[in-house]
Amino acid sequence: MKEKAEKKMGTVRGRLSDGTPNPVDAYVGSRVRFGRQINKMSQEELAKKLGLTFQQVQKYEKGLNRIGASRLWDLSQVLNVPIDFFYDGMAKETEAQSPMHITGKRFFDSSLHMTFMGLTADAFEVARLYQKIKNAGMAKTILNLLKTLIAQEEKDSTTSDKPGTSTSSEPRTVYLDPHQESDFLG
Repeated sequence: MKEKAEKKMGTVRGRLSDGTPNPVDAYVGSRVRFGRQINKMSQEELAKKLGLTFQQVQKYEKGLNRIGASRLWDLSQVLNVPIDFFYDGMAKETEAQSPMHITGKRFFDSSLHMTFMGLTADAFEVARLYQKIKNAGMAKTILNLLKTLIAQEEKDSTTSDKPGTSTSSEPRTVYLDPHQESDFLG
């Protein structure tokens, strides 16, 4: 009964109503292939590292088999790429083919989603890397560097509005206070 209802809505188990793989799954699969190729890895090598057959890897790459969250995590680790790598560059037309968009169902709080969407992949990467810093002095130095850069950028944006100021995009040198507590180099 549920399958019939889903089929009427345009999707069955992640496939389009005509039975073809969902374009989102196909796109993610193409990114798996791209990541494998970047790493100069054969389908057999990738399969072995994941504990799969090369036929399963082929199906993932073609979008014929959907990739679960835990498998996507394993792929990101083996290919040494962040999770968002698999979605980077996805066209809006492809995004519009996700089961949620096709059926019109919403399974999340859109305000919460927008909060997370406000952060770029780079911002998440900075946070992830920052958490890996074990040396407290180094972490404090990085935090101070970010604060200094932001303060300088804010200062530059307020002075660039004044007549006679330059808005040159030339690189700036930022100097950290050598007297700040830091064992960044040691």
